[in-house]
Amino acid sequence: MNKSVTRLEDLAKLAGVSISTVSRALNDSPAVNARTKQLIWKLARERDYPFRNYMPAGPIGAEATIAIVVPRPQGREGGLSDPFFLELFAGVGEAARERGCDVLVSHVAPSSYEDLYAAMTTSRADGVIFLGQSSLHTAFNRLAESDRRFVVWGAQLPDQNYCSVGSDNPLGGRRATLHLLRLGRKRVVFLGDTEAPEAMQRHRGYLDALRQSGLPVDPDLIVPAHFEVESAEASVDSLIQRGVDFDGVVAASDLIALGAIRALRNNGLTVPGDVSVVGYDNVPFSRYSRPALTTIAQDTAKAGRLLVSKLLDASSRGARSERVPTDLIVRESCGA
Repeated sequence: MNKSVTRLEDLAKLAGVSISTVSRALNDSPAVNARTKQLIWKLARERDYPFRNYMPAGPIGAEATIAIVVPRPQGREGGLSDPFFLELFAGVGEAARERGCDVLVSHVAPSSYEDLYAAMTTSRADGVIFLGQSSLHTAFNRLAESDRRFVVWGAQLPDQNYCSVGSDNPLGGRRATLHLLRLGRKRVVFLGDTEAPEAMQRHRGYLDALRQSGLPVDPDLIVPAHFEVESAEASVDSLIQRGVDFDGVVAASDLIALGAIRALRNNGLTVPGDVSVVGYDNVPFSRYSRPALTTIAQDTAKAGRLLVSKLLDASSRGARSERVPTDLIVRESCGA
């Protein structure tokens, strides 16, 4: 016997509302409140109601719709204006186009489990890509208990129950630090917000490199800075004014590295003559800065393909998390 097709009348009866209310909710009418929309969309998904067939036709038919949501940043203050996120967004967009999918960018910036839940349940997208974890690791774990139609760009963390895609941050931090140590640098600063999950792992790689090289960890050389030029510039300027001796900087991002170089130059120091600098991300401006920036590259094109494929091809149990390899790109700012 063929499975019965869910009708508007069925959804209206289940939701306890009129057929016209169901129709308005499915078309995202502002006349229907968010809670009622959430209920109706949830019922429609559970009963395989043809969302996309009911929606007004767009200029091109799409195989699926992917929503991109950027949580309220922790550490990466720029959000979507951050050059790395723009590169990652482009990677997701190209991968979605290859799969015949539409991409929409949500205006919401979740900062709690309730916000994440609302982002999932008030969207008619087939799935959600969250660009960044912020401080929401526990909330994502909770969300995965009821809904696995999402994947997260970010660090792989202990006891993780959701799918994430990110770079091998510990390896990247270690390679950047070891490169400077092998060039003869002895007093290497780690510059970044170590509370942010990805920067925390890059910091761990920095510490591993020091131990591997038999060097002590100097707390004065671990300097907080947000993922923005001005914050990094202020942090390095303060370091110099305090008279802390250093000859290398491992920055948690290219933006942070650029801020460090500005501060060094403003204080009469040369890069790489006095201080070698390594960034992280390999965003486009890194190769055009003066000096050109040595950096750790993340493959945003591959990351985009992984995020999209894991979202669209995941089973009911969810997809397996995966790390994107990192590469050391040697340019002028390190002196070799």
